[in-house]
Parts: sequence; structure tokens; C-alpha cells
Amino acid sequence: MDTIDTPRPEHPRPQFRRDDWVNLNGVWTFAFDPGKSGHERGLQGSNGFGENITVPFCPESKLSGVEYTDFIEAMWYHRRIEVPESFRGKRVLLHFGGVDYLSEVYIDGHFVGRHWGGAVGFTHEISRFVSSGATHDLVVWVHDDVRSGVQPGGKQRSEFDFRRLRASYTRTTGIWQTVWMEAVDEASLESVQIVPDIHTGSFLLIPRLRGGGESLSFRGRVVDEAGTTVSTAQVPARAGGPCRLEIPDARLWSPADPWLYDLELEVVDGSEHVRDHVRSYAGLRETHLRGDQVYLNGEPLYQRLVLDQGYYPDGIWTAPSDEALRNDIELSMRAGFNGARLHQKVFEERFHYWADRLGYLTWGEFPSWGMRTTEPVSARNFLSEWARAVERDRNHPSIIAWSPLNETREIQADPPQHNRLHIDAYDLTKALDPTRPVNDASGYIHVKTDLWTIHDYNQNPAGFASDIAPDDGVGVMRRYPEWEVDYEGQPYLVAEFGGILWIPPASSSYSEDSWGYGEGPKTEAEFYERLEGLVDAILSNKRICGYCYTQLTDVEQEQNGVYTYDRRVKLDMDRIAAIFRKTPQSRQTVEAHR
Repeated sequence: MDTIDTPRPEHPRPQFRRDDWVNLNGVWTFAFDPGKSGHERGLQGSNGFGENITVPFCPESKLSGVEYTDFIEAMWYHRRIEVPESFRGKRVLLHFGGVDYLSEVYIDGHFVGRHWGGAVGFTHEISRFVSSGATHDLVVWVHDDVRSGVQPGGKQRSEFDFRRLRASYTRTTGIWQTVWMEAVDEASLESVQIVPDIHTGSFLLIPRLRGGGESLSFRGRVVDEAGTTVSTAQVPARAGGPCRLEIPDARLWSPADPWLYDLELEVVDGSEHVRDHVRSYAGLRETHLRGDQVYLNGEPLYQRLVLDQGYYPDGIWTAPSDEALRNDIELSMRAGFNGARLHQKVFEERFHYWADRLGYLTWGEFPSWGMRTTEPVSARNFLSEWARAVERDRNHPSIIAWSPLNETREIQADPPQHNRLHIDAYDLTKALDPTRPVNDASGYIHVKTDLWTIHDYNQNPAGFASDIAPDDGVGVMRRYPEWEVDYEGQPYLVAEFGGILWIPPASSSYSEDSWGYGEGPKTEAEFYERLEGLVDAILSNKRICGYCYTQLTDVEQEQNGVYTYDRRVKLDMDRIAAIFRKTPQSRQTVEAHR
């Protein structure tokens, strides 16, 4: 396919790639619809609007060419699509990587489908609306109301004045991830769940299929770098029918050795003719809990994570390039972290691809803020989309935990509904993926959880040490003990701390509205002293098995990152890395030689 001048030209699904696809990113036309009257005016049948926008960047972003940052409750997109001749006789699929929030798709004025949810992508089959070799008008209507209280939005600002919500940022409306088309056989793969088993050195493949037939088979193959098959298995093609791929001399995936196996996933007929072919990959690893510890491949894992919010100065929620995604991971590793909490956002699949390749541990999260956790409609919107996020990303070896909610504190409004949402989120996640621990709500309020996580931004190391190790007979922080369940010995992690405000003296980004947690240090030396004191307080606590520092980069007015918003160095990264690479054992060694 031609990628010249196409923004974000790379395939958006590295774990589910077909060779014949068409990237629809680029210049579209658009119109805002402030009166929400577009349907009455027949805009669904448009053959073009008056202004241009660059997809996949949201209209609030610089890269879109629009940069309109007020509230946008409704808007319309249009572009003409050419259906390749090679698609003739096949199912034609139209994929959207992400559209925030409610969308409707039309082709030549005909309604194709509707989708709720801004964080995870979706697919419409458009076979009956298009003809191979022909050109058609594609129109997308978007409705986005972050002020509704029932729509998850994450850190998207629900008020115009950012100074009133210091930890919230510019909104994302409409298309914000890649749009693409592909053609598949009448019998094809919709998805394949890949379950690693390190004890037998194998992958269990569980396919979901479109169409079918008595003579069809599902085949999985492991291939080496030369394309030679090193393992293969074939079973009758039945949705949910498992297929086990045994790997000779299996090599495990870990941060120290992020070994990945290339997979070929196929639907074949009785004559061994390949009806569908998908390229994928997988890593062989296991995360499990034992007592109050997290284990990776049978070894205790100390997690030195950073809070990554996935915002970009020019793209907002959308990375400007594939290289930018990789660069964020490399910057984090350079700073001494071995992973990240992917905070209040479902990160794009290519981020997880780079995490898999680079050996970078992550916690999968959801943009749960903005919705009322005691509201049943909110719960429905959240649970349905969270389920799709888990299904989409559960094959990535770099994801070692799920954390569907963050800092839920609306329990006083309706305790039964609040707790029901937490229990449903936990149970749903476990049903979709029983292989990973689930943290029901990062920080608080815990209702049903495998991990006990806390948030504490005390800037005084001694006070912080006291906070995280209270002398209450339990030894773990419970911010809302009257509402939370009792601690039952789960792994204990400080999931947010630090957030130290630091603006380099020569920085031009400072303003009166810049902020971090607490009073910022007066000197750079004071910054290092405070940071090391906070980290050492965690390392001194034998119960704690990991932490997450706030945060990787500055984000808009919040200037408490170890890098600037545009990913420039603002501190001595050798000193920063030396602090964050410490473990409980290394800290004891350092102290013994002081």
C-alpha cells in the first residue's frame, strides 16, 4: 500500500495483521454541528464538508490542522473511499481504531452502524454498501459529551477553565486512531485468544470465526526469522475450539529477555487452501500471586513503575508517530523504570507492541474518570467497553495486571451501586482473563481486589514513610477504612506517589498556573534529596512489593514529570536512574557501605 504523506501509516494491529489492507488516514473534510441538527439537514448523505481535518488526529490537536479546544458535542466527517478490485467477492471490513464517543457511520447516505465508546476501536462490515473498483462517500457522525456524567472520559477536562481542574487536560473528540479497510474470506478469523503456558512450553489458541463450514480447519504455526515452521497444529474450525501449539526448547519472555514468537494463524479448507491468513506474535510468560508477592515466571517481581498518561503536545491522545510510542518507553527505561501504569487511557495497540518488544511491564487501565460510579447507565457504558479493552489487549505479554478503575470515592452517594460496579468490573475481568491479577480501583476504594494499592503524595519522606506503614495493627494504608473491605494479605503497592513539581530555572514553560503536588523544591539538589527520601521510604517497607512514581512527563499545566511535555531532559537522568533502579536489596547494600 502507498504510505507517502499518510499520517500514521503503520499497521495499527501488530498482533492481528493481514497483508491486504488500505489505510484511510489523511485529509478528510469536516463540519461542527453545534445545534445537533445535522441529521435533519441530511448531512449523513454529504459528499464533502467545507473544512479539512487530518485524520487520525482529533480536532483539538495541532496535528489535525484545526486546533479547536472549546467543547465539541457533535461533528461530521467525510472522505471518499476507493474499494480495491482485489476486494471483489470478499467481506469488506471498515475498522476504526478509536472514535470518541458515540458514532454513526454512513456510506452513500445509507446507515451502516452505530458504536458507543471512545477508548477502544470497532469494526463495521460494509460489504453490502460498497462495490469493488468503485468509489463511495463515507460519512461519520460523532457525539461527545464529557459533561454528561455517564460517559467515561479519563483526564479530559470537563470544564473550560483548566485552572479549576488542575489534573485534567485538553479534550479529545471524534476520530483519534487509524481508520482502515480490509477484505476477508467469507470464512475468516475475527480474533484469536493466545494463552501462554510456561509449564508445558506451549500456546493455547482459541479462535473466534466469521462464517464456517464442515470442511474448514484452523491452523496455527510458529515460524522463525527465516519463515521456517518450527511448530504447527491444526484442528477443526470451531469458534472457541482450542488449538495447542507446543514449542520445542521454549524460551520465556521477560524484561531481561523479551523473546517473542512469530505466529501464522490460518483458516484452511479441505483441500488445504488457505482461506484466511493472519500474522501475529506472542510471548511465553506467566504472572501469578503467592502470598503478598507478585511473581513473573516463578521469580519475585519488584515493580518500579512510572505513571504514563499518554498525552502529546501536538496530538493530545494520539502519538504523532510510531517512533514517538517507542521513544516514550525508551525514555522511561532510561530513567530507571521497568514499566508503567498506563493511566486513565486505553493505549493504542502499537504502544503495547513496543512494550512487548522492549521488555517493558505495564498495567492496563481505562479512562474511568468523568463518569459517576453510582449511576447504572455509567456502569453499563463502562463495563461494555472495558470488556472490549481486555479482549483486545490480553494477548500482550508486557501487560501484567489490570486496573479498571482509579480513585473511586463517590461511594457515599450510593454504596450498593458503587460496590456493585467494582465487583462486576473485577469478576468480568477475571472471566475474560484469569491469568493476570486485577486491581479493582487504583488507590481506593477497594471492594474486591487481588492487589492492595494506595496513593499518597506526602512530600516529606518521614511523613510519607509513616503514611504508608501506619501503626494500626494492619500495616497498610487504608484511606477510607469505613468504606473499604479489610486487607487480606494481598501484594501491597504504592501505586502513586511523588509528583514533585520541578521547573528548570531556565525553562520558558513556567507560568503561574504550573503545578505539582505540594511545594516544589527550591534547588535541583533538594529535588534529588526529596526524591531519594521518598523512594527509600518505600524500599524500607518490607511489605511493599512495588511502586509507581508520578509521572513520566509534564502534561500541559501539570509540571511534575521527570521529562518535559515535549520529551526533553529537565534533570540529571543518571542521578534519576540511579534512584529508580534501586531495589530493596540494593538499598541495603548501599547503606551497608555508607
